[in-house]
Amino acid sequence: MDDVRVPLFLDLRGKRVLVVGGGNVATRRASRLNEAGAQVSVVAPDVTEELAELATNVQRRPFEPVDVRDAWLVLACTDDSRVNDAVAAAANDARVWCTRADDADQSPAWFAATGHADGITIAVSAGGDPRRATKVRDAAVQALESGDWPLRRQRRGHGRVVLVGGGPGDPGLLTLRGYRAMCDADVVVTDRLGPTQLLESLPPDVEVIDVGKTPRGEATAQEEINDLLVRRAKAGDVVVRLKGGDPFVLGRGSEEVAACAAAGVEVEVVPGVTSAIAAPTLAGVPLTRRGTAQEFTVASGHVPPGDPRSTVDWQRLGAGNGTVVLLMAVAYLRAIADTLMGAGRAPTTPAVVVENASLPQQRTLRTTLGALADDAERDKIAPPAVVVIGDVVSDLPDAGDARS
Repeated sequence: MDDVRVPLFLDLRGKRVLVVGGGNVATRRASRLNEAGAQVSVVAPDVTEELAELATNVQRRPFEPVDVRDAWLVLACTDDSRVNDAVAAAANDARVWCTRADDADQSPAWFAATGHADGITIAVSAGGDPRRATKVRDAAVQALESGDWPLRRQRRGHGRVVLVGGGPGDPGLLTLRGYRAMCDADVVVTDRLGPTQLLESLPPDVEVIDVGKTPRGEATAQEEINDLLVRRAKAGDVVVRLKGGDPFVLGRGSEEVAACAAAGVEVEVVPGVTSAIAAPTLAGVPLTRRGTAQEFTVASGHVPPGDPRSTVDWQRLGAGNGTVVLLMAVAYLRAIADTLMGAGRAPTTPAVVVENASLPQQRTLRTTLGALADDAERDKIAPPAVVVIGDVVSDLPDAGDARS
């Protein structure tokens, strides 16, 4: 016969709950009650130190039927079935719900296996089988956290913007928080970089807007993107701005946050795995190594050395011995390499270029600073690519790609 008992959530804030028993089971149950805001009263000859700290009131003596008076809920948690029988009988006479920790079949009320994920509370009962209930609970929580159950929130009546760092490209490197934000969106505004494959897995009513951002090619102006985010959020939409890597690493994320803040739009930033770190790691190259390099610098190669728009101190990078990581530098590799060598870096300094890091078509070119431009041109290296220059590149000469 199917279980006909009715599941119910209780608001126990400020309510007196009686716990009879002072051992480990009573302590675990009292801890849940304490978190729920209940006023926990304990009756037991012996009480654990933790339970005594959790309880509002402790009576170190045997149970008496009068103890159930004024209780909203009673827990029989002793290891003596006769005491638990007496507690259950007294609660029944007082018309107060009672849970028995020793006998689920004889208990008129019981605790479900509960879990929490993304604002959702899951409670599972399995006909008195706590292990089965726990397994189902854990599976449900995992499905929510992983995005296998992309349940969308009920709208609160106002729009907002969430900047999501998509990581270097492999969908598996997107954070769970970022994916849940995408599933909860009304509209996703995306660049070409990042885990665009995941867009096909979003709920069908999520609108996707591609704003381009092709290097040195056609792209939506940043001002237009800012206006789009603000306009859609003010219209009541939850807008996810999906960006490759991390929104605050050479990604203009701060400009988009500033535009939203200036317009009075709520904005949240979800960090992402920047390709500046992911690409070297996936190629087996440590950015720092004891005895070799204790610092690394991430710089943009979007404009060449000598261009007044550049704020990179190329002379300092060339004169130093730390690791240099370059993003968006493919078009100006020759000018950058010449400048670094002119500032003091040896032509024999090891270098590596990682193209399409984390994706199936990832390629790794190992070379030297002096040969960097020629080798990249010969191998037809194309964006997106990350360049690493420094002695750390040669620390693992036989490592190859770290991807499996």
